[in-house]
Amino acid sequence: MYIQKPPMGWNTWNTFGPDINEDLILESADAMVSTGLKDAGYEYIVIDDMWSLKERDSQGRLVPDPEKFPHGMKYLADYIHGKGLKFGMYSCGGYLTCGGYPGSFGYEWIDAKTFAEWEVDFLKYDYCFHPASMEGHSTYKRMGLALANCGRDILFSACSWGAEYTHQWIRETGAHTWRSTGDINESWDHIKRLSQSQIVAQEYNVPGCFNDMDMLVVGMNGKGNAAIIPCTEDEYRLHFALWAFLSSPLMIGCDIRNMSEQTKAILMNKDIIAINQDPAARPAFFVNTRRYEPNFSRGPEDPFFKDYELDRTCMARYLDNGDIAVIMLNFTERDTFGAPLVVTADMLGLPDNSGKALEVKDLWTGKVSPGFNDTVYNDLCKAHGCRIFRVRLVDK
Repeated sequence: MYIQKPPMGWNTWNTFGPDINEDLILESADAMVSTGLKDAGYEYIVIDDMWSLKERDSQGRLVPDPEKFPHGMKYLADYIHGKGLKFGMYSCGGYLTCGGYPGSFGYEWIDAKTFAEWEVDFLKYDYCFHPASMEGHSTYKRMGLALANCGRDILFSACSWGAEYTHQWIRETGAHTWRSTGDINESWDHIKRLSQSQIVAQEYNVPGCFNDMDMLVVGMNGKGNAAIIPCTEDEYRLHFALWAFLSSPLMIGCDIRNMSEQTKAILMNKDIIAINQDPAARPAFFVNTRRYEPNFSRGPEDPFFKDYELDRTCMARYLDNGDIAVIMLNFTERDTFGAPLVVTADMLGLPDNSGKALEVKDLWTGKVSPGFNDTVYNDLCKAHGCRIFRVRLVDK
């Protein structure tokens, strides 16, 4: 199995944590279709931790909690597939899951076979309580090989939080996505910290094995398992746009049965989703960055885990059809009015003698305009906000 684009879907964890059950999954599958999320590209319905009993059965198989899931997992898979969606589940490469339920270590082949029989399409594979004597790459290779031989295509979503130099070995394991961060929480400070940790991850983000910046908190509004401080609409917009721009999987974490119109407008912005799903999947590069300073608080021995402090930042991506995506981010507490962010044609690789000019589409407003003096010009980017554009090259 090979994936060309980052997966898109919904996961139970951020809002519901352990409070999951059959009705929630069925209703969320219905909502995925009725709200238009499916038509926008979201397809995975993923059950996270705490879905099983605390003990395996006599054959060593995982057992769904009969109170939470009285009809079992195959029933859910059939219902979800009947909606034209895909079914995802959770396990862990340790003795226990993060929530204290049976992990898959030592049971990889049994569990992979079980998931295949349940017609699972996606496996999030966590890293809690793993054997101290075994290196991370071995843990994930065991499940990667088991999934590759289970008789069903199952997207392998590795969730080792970037630990043990994950970026150096994760593609060897057969994983299709890899988590480079700890768990996200709904707060501006956490979104900012995760955002700035991704600078050096881009060179390890490739088709077939996408860097997963963790799930989206857009639309949680201070409610749920991962909620701390409610985010503003501008913060949600930056969060969604940057995750999409950096080709992270787009896994919704809010209650999709009860989304506001503002939440829907962010999550179903077709132009921004198109950047995320661009078939070339090329990495982003910096074109105009204010304050780019490493802080070695995590230890200089591992440059991958430097903390970078970004002030106002611009990045670009070359898209498959020759267009260029540009994002402008303001991580500061100040609006940029009076100190505009500007990206010139030269910064984008366009020389003066190309015979081309810039045509700029604002992906939040849909407005299309000529480049201002051969620039992508942003005269106002609010504090904690972003602007995102698609630039087309046109004849002068």
